[in-house]
Amino acid sequence: MPDENPTRPRQHQEHQPGVEFEMRPQPHFEGGERRGSGKLEGKVALITGGDSGIGRAVALAFAKEGADLAIIYLQEHDDAQTTRRLVEEQGARCITIAGDVSDETFCASSVGRIVSEFGHLDVLVNNAAEQHPQKSIEDISRDQLERTFRTNTFSVFYMTKAALKHLPEGGAIINTTSVTAYRGNPTLLDYSATKGAIVSFTRSLSQALVSRGVRVNAVAPGPIWTPLIPSTYPPEKVESFGKNTALGRPGEPEEVAPSYVFLASKDGSYFTGQVLHPNGGDIING
Repeated sequence: MPDENPTRPRQHQEHQPGVEFEMRPQPHFEGGERRGSGKLEGKVALITGGDSGIGRAVALAFAKEGADLAIIYLQEHDDAQTTRRLVEEQGARCITIAGDVSDETFCASSVGRIVSEFGHLDVLVNNAAEQHPQKSIEDISRDQLERTFRTNTFSVFYMTKAALKHLPEGGAIINTTSVTAYRGNPTLLDYSATKGAIVSFTRSLSQALVSRGVRVNAVAPGPIWTPLIPSTYPPEKVESFGKNTALGRPGEPEEVAPSYVFLASKDGSYFTGQVLHPNGGDIING
């Protein structure tokens, strides 16, 4: 169950996207007593950034619903192997692939390997991201700007292009955007811009793929307790993370994962071009 205590101990990790096993408290990703009902039986899902945080929670939720998983991650090998073990404990198959999703060649080769391994691909979750707070736009270097867009937005294009030829009628693409795409964030200008681009991409691609029977939607989480937080912010900011939501606390990955299950399954069959908002109570129009 989610931790109702809004305060997180002061902590910091030096490298993004961070590792889950160093976090205190550990994020909740299992969904408590939530049980699957076969909503994704026989499906194969690819999740980028699937080693920890929201990606891990989605992987486990999909596995409980009967899906086999392919997890793509950067270099957090221990976290990735933990996710794989958790997925396999649900009786699902799982492969892990390490690499940089900002590289188009890597994206194409990963999709090829996944289809070769499982024989098909039904659901793509574009979830990998990075963020680097800066006090002013004047502090955002060209290298940071390009890196953030390549990881957060270019990867969505690359992975979608590679996966699309394999997605069948009834397939689903789910992109992770952010509440920052809607309300903005003065210290995350480039990150917020990438997430806004993902919203527009989701809406446009959904229209382009209607004739192919592939649904395209997105999820816009609010402040969620994931490794990206201690690897992004100084200890004092981590301590107060999520307190400004209507619910007064950060969300847990397990509270976001059901949105992805809904959009990936037949439960969401009348949804395309839409964004779900598990954000702790922010009223978002759009």
